[in-house]
Amino acid sequence: MIQLHDLFFEKIISKIEISQAINGIAIQINDDYKRKNPVFLIVLNGAFIFASDIIKKFQGNCEMSFIKVASYEGIKSSGEITTVLGVEPSLEGRSVIIIEDIVDSGNTIEAIIKILEEEEVKDYRVATLFYKPKAYTKEIKIDYIGLEIENDFIVGYGLDYNGLGRNLNDIYKLKNIE
Repeated sequence: MIQLHDLFFEKIISKIEISQAINGIAIQINDDYKRKNPVFLIVLNGAFIFASDIIKKFQGNCEMSFIKVASYEGIKSSGEITTVLGVEPSLEGRSVIIIEDIVDSGNTIEAIIKILEEEEVKDYRVATLFYKPKAYTKEIKIDYIGLEIENDFIVGYGLDYNGLGRNLNDIYKLKNIE
């Protein structure tokens, strides 16, 4: 068990399981993007570690771009998405792979796709390390899923609780204290 700020978390997913999930996604992306030059659109801050591992395993030419959106306050989603850092340079006419750390409600992905449609990208796919099917409320297809998880608040491997926990190699969920 670990403590971040005022809350306690227990380990639920090992770094070995994470590595296996990443390898599976990397194989799929390499198959789908052979001889193509995609742009990996990395959703900051949480997805940067996952994105780094995926991009290192990509076997072709690729580019990177970053977008930063915010929706969480503490351990709850505010439900409102704000763009903190927009896409640069233009992605018009490009094939884009959105790299997200976790998809729960789908609000963030929906907001990013709206931006991509305004940018007039050629096509896009969504890759996420963690997916919460019970929390997902959108119709948008998630093309690459590392691990399906319960609707728990998690930290580690890029995910944080008020700034702490991103550097953890394993995944921890919020511990229920009776």
